[in-house]
Amino acid sequence: MSYVPRKQPVSGAAATLRPDSLAFALDGAARALARLRAGTALPDALATVHAGIASAQACGAIQDLAYRATRQLARADAWLATLVRRAPAEHVANVLRCAFALLAEPDATRAYPDFTVVNQAVDAIAARADVAHTKGLVNAVLRNMVRSRPALLAEAMLDPVTRWNYPRWWIDALQRTWPDDAQRLLEVGNAHAPMTLRVNRRQTDVATYLERLRTSGIDALRNSACPDTALTLREPMPVERLPGFAQGTVSVQDAGAQRAAALLDVRDRMRVLDACAAPGGKTGHLLECADIELVALDSDAARAARIKENLARLKLRASVQIGDAGEPSQWHDGRRFDRILADVPCSASGIVRRHPDIRWLRRSTDIIALVAEQRRIVQALWPLLERGGQLLYVTCSIFPEESEQQAAWFEHALEDAVRLDAPGQILPTAARSGDHCDAHRDARSDLDQDGFFYARFQKR
Repeated sequence: MSYVPRKQPVSGAAATLRPDSLAFALDGAARALARLRAGTALPDALATVHAGIASAQACGAIQDLAYRATRQLARADAWLATLVRRAPAEHVANVLRCAFALLAEPDATRAYPDFTVVNQAVDAIAARADVAHTKGLVNAVLRNMVRSRPALLAEAMLDPVTRWNYPRWWIDALQRTWPDDAQRLLEVGNAHAPMTLRVNRRQTDVATYLERLRTSGIDALRNSACPDTALTLREPMPVERLPGFAQGTVSVQDAGAQRAAALLDVRDRMRVLDACAAPGGKTGHLLECADIELVALDSDAARAARIKENLARLKLRASVQIGDAGEPSQWHDGRRFDRILADVPCSASGIVRRHPDIRWLRRSTDIIALVAEQRRIVQALWPLLERGGQLLYVTCSIFPEESEQQAAWFEHALEDAVRLDAPGQILPTAARSGDHCDAHRDARSDLDQDGFFYARFQKR
């Protein structure tokens, strides 16, 4: 079983605020934002905050607000510097950042009236003894923000960093690499990611399950990125509401990620390695495609436990092992593989709409280290492949240093490698685009996927 944080008694401001209030959510999101700004991934930061909260609804509200604030972080920092003369305490600054994110949303999609956001932010601050004396400041700053909102938003559009809410190096990299697509990619990265399902073809097919959804009152459409298995819901929902989810009929997986299994072309009785496998989405998909002997490898024990949980729901089996993919001596039994899926660590720049914190946690210098790690892993895995076997190199990156440049390097560095056809770079597309993505429909509404890179190599 994976590690689940133990519930602790709620303390501090949260103890005096109603869990169903916006003030409670503002307090929790601000605490998560503090951990993010200290370098913790947002899911991990939220897990720590949620550990003391019994209400699933309250946890959901905190998560939603934290993600909204993360998508608006550059603007929030700029507005904080403009509207506050002296830097306030960290928690006060983060409550303001979260409130700014709500107040900056377009009228059509604004979640709360202005006066509610202001009053609840003041309540959140007043509930904490260490910063309660600043509630007047918070009230004044937020009221000023509401009055000055048109001018503040207009000014934000003049600077690429505050316009797009990305670090400068990331914007420069996209404009240099994808000059014709850079603006669209920035917009897609700010979109709210869809909920896409993978239909388990051992149990049913896309058309049958689509009708089953409609019978249950759930609106979905085929996703043309992977039409044989992928359906995208019009509106996300808890997985418990999906017909057959508990029985393994469907899984949640982006359509771009679903391409891996078809590209690997697994067949019955093959021996397959899924390296860097957690949380097990591609592992499950491979096992749904054929009766194979599969080794699912991950270096993190807690994440490896997630693979087992996912396979148990699907009623499928694999040998789940813990070890470094770049050090086969830790885990390899000496038997070669017919297929290897090398889904290597990367910048995750292609899935930033799902993980908006990535843009703030990554540094431009990280790419150099990631490129070295990717080469280390592939070079270590290549000798484990049977002659005639295939290795699929995968990243969820849109930076060429981790994608096409790496594939070209592998083609020359691996002397007995032949590069086969594969999609190469898949840029992310969104059914909705724009700053908040709730009011704008893309004409390609059935093509919605994250960004991936796929390169396929065969051993002579």
